[in-house]
Amino acid sequence: MLQKITKNACSYLNTACLSTFCPSTFCLSTTRRVLSTTSLAATILLCSAGTALADNDWPTGPVNMIMHTKAGGSADVFIRTLAKSLEPEIGQQVVVINSPGGGGATQMTRVRGAKPDGLTLGVNTLTHFTSMLTNLEGTFTPDDFSWIASTQEDAILLFVKSDSDIKNLDDLIAKARENDGQINMGGFGPIGSMQSIGISMLEEAADVKFNWVAFNSTPDIVAALLGGHVDVGVSNLGSVSSFFDANRITGLGVLGEERLTGLPDLPTFGEQGYEVDTSWLQVRGIFGPADIPMDIQQKIADAFHKAMRAEDYQTYARNAGVVDSWMGPEEYTDFVHRISDIAEKQLKTAGISE
Repeated sequence: MLQKITKNACSYLNTACLSTFCPSTFCLSTTRRVLSTTSLAATILLCSAGTALADNDWPTGPVNMIMHTKAGGSADVFIRTLAKSLEPEIGQQVVVINSPGGGGATQMTRVRGAKPDGLTLGVNTLTHFTSMLTNLEGTFTPDDFSWIASTQEDAILLFVKSDSDIKNLDDLIAKARENDGQINMGGFGPIGSMQSIGISMLEEAADVKFNWVAFNSTPDIVAALLGGHVDVGVSNLGSVSSFFDANRITGLGVLGEERLTGLPDLPTFGEQGYEVDTSWLQVRGIFGPADIPMDIQQKIADAFHKAMRAEDYQTYARNAGVVDSWMGPEEYTDFVHRISDIAEKQLKTAGISE
């Protein structure tokens, strides 16, 4: 991702590489401990005006961001917001391509088959790792991709229509028991997805069962909820905050150690007496096809992390209740393998895998 710079006496391309910022973040959860705080060394790579484009520099062209959800999902909102500050940093267009289907399979297929040149990337979530252990096992493995940078950690929450007679988790559990588990929970991905496992934790804590209804995007979840097709929705705050603002939905609880800054009055599961593993947080990062050279991966990570420092992005992130994450390619690759081990244990605990 390069800027073309025209010089008076020559027509060579020069690369202006972004410097790395060195923030770190601490979070009180197992996932955040697995992340471990990482300081990224500041690096500036400059090429002289008379130097031809080197083989290990990014090629010039639009950056295609392949998404696993429809427009309007939490990850989609994230990348579209970040693109506003990322484009000026890299001097090139960021094209968001929504490619939902198969719990991430459609997106992952496109990313895996792309050239390892840094121009085709994707946003991953924790569901990518659980899917490779469940419905996509044998189709994809972490080694099929380059894991470039972490960007966000995000707790999930439960919500209902504002006129629902379910007002809190106690009401939800009581209604599930009265109806032999026939409470429809709408969330992203099949059984075994990140959100599905979160609901399995609540089922175990409350000794109750729900009926999981899978969707390919958060807007579909909200539409089904408002249309009366599901009783409860599951999401992250970012993609449903406007519905809270419009008083169309009401929160039931947050699966996290702390309340969300964007919904300070919404209690956690634990505050309501339901003890679950609060380390089970949504994780978002940037990935690409396998074999992207490490120096290009580092440049991509630096660019994304610098764009995350922009005021507009930080305003969005704080309102959405997400926590910034700053791992580069080496740290994020290590994290992917470790979180996959944790996901496998969670799947076994939830009775989803053996």
